[in-house]
Amino acid sequence: MKTILIIDDDSAVMALTRKTLQARGFQTLAANDGVAGIEMAKKHLPDMIICDIQMPQLDGYETLAALRQDPVTAAIPFIFLTGLADRKHLRQGMGLGADDYLTKPFSVSELMAAVKTRLEKQAAVQRRSERKLEDLRGNIGMALPHELLTPLNGILGFASIMMDEGVVFEPREIRDFAHNIQISALRLHRLIENFIIYSEIELTKSNPKKVQELRQNGRTLTREIITGVAREKAATAARQDDLRLDVQEGCAAMAGSYFKKILEELVDNAFKFSKKGTPVGIAAGVSEARFTLSISDRGRGMTAQQIADIGAHMQFERRFYEQQGVGLGLIIAKRLAELHGGDLLVESTPGEQSTVQMFLPLAVEGN
Repeated sequence: MKTILIIDDDSAVMALTRKTLQARGFQTLAANDGVAGIEMAKKHLPDMIICDIQMPQLDGYETLAALRQDPVTAAIPFIFLTGLADRKHLRQGMGLGADDYLTKPFSVSELMAAVKTRLEKQAAVQRRSERKLEDLRGNIGMALPHELLTPLNGILGFASIMMDEGVVFEPREIRDFAHNIQISALRLHRLIENFIIYSEIELTKSNPKKVQELRQNGRTLTREIITGVAREKAATAARQDDLRLDVQEGCAAMAGSYFKKILEELVDNAFKFSKKGTPVGIAAGVSEARFTLSISDRGRGMTAQQIADIGAHMQFERRFYEQQGVGLGLIIAKRLAELHGGDLLVESTPGEQSTVQMFLPLAVEGN
């Protein structure tokens, strides 16, 4: 059963609209102003919203703007109710992302035609989204075999050497072989993990209810995770002296496993794409009522076009640089931040430096 939220301070119009929709099999929710309407939309995630323009506290335009700014409610079909005097302002509403409008007084047939049209359009959008997910699975299927073969070949190659009959190895040589096998195995594990996480992100992104659950259930104290990951990555790169830490405690609205994953990808990139002897700076804390993280390095940098083209299956300048991987780390970090109501920004000067900044909502007390 489809659910439609009606936001209107006119009790007569509200009653008529609800009665009409309920008689035709729809479940209805009601709010008499924009503030209450936004809260109900976020809580119940209706299949459609019908909203008056002239209302107290928040008018229809402000209500629509707030809903469109939140990824959880941004895609919900939205129909304006308007009096004749408001029709000249409809362009403003359509510019904000309204799907349709009804002029008061409207007939039952006009109401049902608008509702049917918008729900059919939303179903078409959903079908296109599902096709995109199928394309994603296909793209991953094409990229995965090549990326898996490189570490697998390393494992098989070193194992084959060790199993060669008639060859006696020194203990040091055996340790070197084992170390290289471990490096290839860890790379293989990380590749598979990244592909799985990216697929989960894309599936979650298309489900507003899952996004809402993700945002409500996350709570992580960040300082210990940041310092631990930073020191581990610096040690792995043999660059402990290059690490610069300025980390204050914060409580981010994100699960610890996701937060750690973002840190691992961003810090690993900072060391991987800069030279030994150049600083890698990591700063974190609370600013303007949100958690902020900044990671900077003085490495090869990125062009403005490369930043704009950040995508799941692009590795920048692969013809010129031989770092392994398919470039999923940065996009995973960005998508995870966005899923949790935050953002990730990249500023860079080619050949000089890069700074990645992440912003996340603070966890609400009690979560």
